Amino acid sequence: MTPIRVLVVDDSVVIRRLVTDALSRDPGIEVVGVAANGKIAVNKVEQLAPDAITMDVEMPEMNGIEAVRALRRAGHRMPIVMFSTLTDRGAEATLDALAAGATDYVTKPANVGSLAQSLARVSEELVPRLHALVPGRGPSVRTPGPAPATAPRAPRLPVVLLPPPPPRPVRAVVVGSSTGGPEALSQVLGSLTRPPSVPVLVVQHMPPLFTRQLATRLDRLGPARVVEATGGESLEAGTVYIAPGDHHLVLRREGGRLVTALDDRPPVNYCRPSVDVLFDSVADHLGGDVLAVVLTGMGSDGRTGVRRLVEAGATAVVQDEQSAVVWGMPGAVALAGLAHQVLPLPEIAGAVERHLSGAQLGRTA
Repeated sequence: MTPIRVLVVDDSVVIRRLVTDALSRDPGIEVVGVAANGKIAVNKVEQLAPDAITMDVEMPEMNGIEAVRALRRAGHRMPIVMFSTLTDRGAEATLDALAAGATDYVTKPANVGSLAQSLARVSEELVPRLHALVPGRGPSVRTPGPAPATAPRAPRLPVVLLPPPPPRPVRAVVVGSSTGGPEALSQVLGSLTRPPSVPVLVVQHMPPLFTRQLATRLDRLGPARVVEATGGESLEAGTVYIAPGDHHLVLRREGGRLVTALDDRPPVNYCRPSVDVLFDSVADHLGGDVLAVVLTGMGSDGRTGVRRLVEAGATAVVQDEQSAVVWGMPGAVALAGLAHQVLPLPEIAGAVERHLSGAQLGRTA
């Protein structure tokens, strides 16, 4: 099959070589060019027509964010994966790039002991993403980490929706997302017309610092209060709790009330935080009195947790394939026959509000 043609953009010769070598390990990927800044990259896109781009954030003359804006204005729709530093500034710039139209991001290796380890880390982070974001290309050498969820595209069995469950109280909304999730969450939370009448618990696959910056940004978008969970918070209606990077978010009972808690157990589905861990904990404490929402993302994290919630009587809503950056996570739920609704992203906020308004609301504890 035709390999994925990638343009590597970074002002550092060392990083360009590192990314090129890491990607070249996979026979399903071909690095067709490199660029030292965004201005050169924009010109090379016109010449090379790559299938995907890896883009540094901080560069002279034209930085990565400006380059993303220029490419999107010119009508280029190929996936752009930002290559960012694991710092507050890097996290803020990466979220700016995602808002400007970048597709996903990976963080540069930090405190890695050897070149071989750096190569392995970059390969593990980038290769699965590129195969998920540019489906239908390959073959690829599998690397550790979340599996490319939709590559190659093949005819799917029809999605069979569950019938509406019997009406019951809703005491929380739980949300899982990954690749493409920051912008999907921005659209959902920014489209709410009023604060949710129950608490909302969110797992977005992101590293530390990034989740804090994400919570700050989401807090400015809509009527809900959005915070990064720190553990020990009582669940409050109208508040969205974002799982912090590198910690699972769970619930525990404390003095007759439910509070958030952070859990450092090993990654689940290669992820920490994991959607399954949150959904399982919510099922333990709230049973089926829950609305579960699964948005765009690689892999299948969340499918097992949704199954538990649905079997307890919860309702599950997932994003549809056409509006998802990667239909891995929502597709895993839908194709397992665990979804009550499969909706385009612009319709999900309204579905959440309709579901909450039609429910007999109860206390969260």
